[in-house]
Amino acid sequence: MTTYTGGRGGPVRPPVVSTTSVARFAERAKARRTVARRKVVLTACAAAAVAAVAWLLFLSPVLVLEPGEVEVRGAGTVVAVDQVLAAVDQHAGTPLPRLDTVGLRDRVLEVPGVREARVTRAWPHGLTVVLVAREPVAAVPEPAQDGAGPGFALLDMDGVQVGRVDAAPEGLPVVDVPVGDKRALRAVLTVLQQLPADLLAQVASVSAHTQDRVTMMLRDGVEVDWGSAVETPLKIAVLGTLRASPATEGARVFDVSAPRLPITR
Repeated sequence: MTTYTGGRGGPVRPPVVSTTSVARFAERAKARRTVARRKVVLTACAAAAVAAVAWLLFLSPVLVLEPGEVEVRGAGTVVAVDQVLAAVDQHAGTPLPRLDTVGLRDRVLEVPGVREARVTRAWPHGLTVVLVAREPVAAVPEPAQDGAGPGFALLDMDGVQVGRVDAAPEGLPVVDVPVGDKRALRAVLTVLQQLPADLLAQVASVSAHTQDRVTMMLRDGVEVDWGSAVETPLKIAVLGTLRASPATEGARVFDVSAPRLPITR
């Protein structure tokens, strides 16, 4: 619609936008700029916080490994704790979050006598190393070698040598098997592994000409013909019953190789 003002002038168009609308538009633009600035500030603060946390965890000395804070458990009688600590000490000063515990465990497993290992962080500066040691269960005679005299190889239940000594340790059975006969050695170790502690303590020596002819000599001079490693729990029960029976008093040989038909003499 055209408005006429009269006089000589031509028609005058009304303003397209009122001053009120202009003010609203300006306020909205200002609000958008304020929101954008706040987002920038918040993003910058968040980035700074993440950077600070990352520096604290991975670069600062606040959480570094200190050798004096390392605890080793389960070393047993074979594992040299100083060798375990030496493997750990190579990572002294490394922040705990950056420490490769899996790689460190692999290094600990290389220490002689270690069968299993678990490494966990002990915040803020320590480590806990839990070991399963390869404890010797048998002493096997060895001839002189490399300039050393005859001695005894100490074997764990897996047949792994965990040490060598000049004389058989007291309380450890001496094992006699044919050289290189792994099946006979495995049969002996399987039997020893299953014996209860009280019976194992009585075993002075074990011999096996084959895997099916395991014989034990007890410390009181009694001979036990065990046969193979099959049915060891039943043989243990039968031997215990026979030795406790008054009817077998004075017997020097107990044959439990056929546990359902045992023989004493």
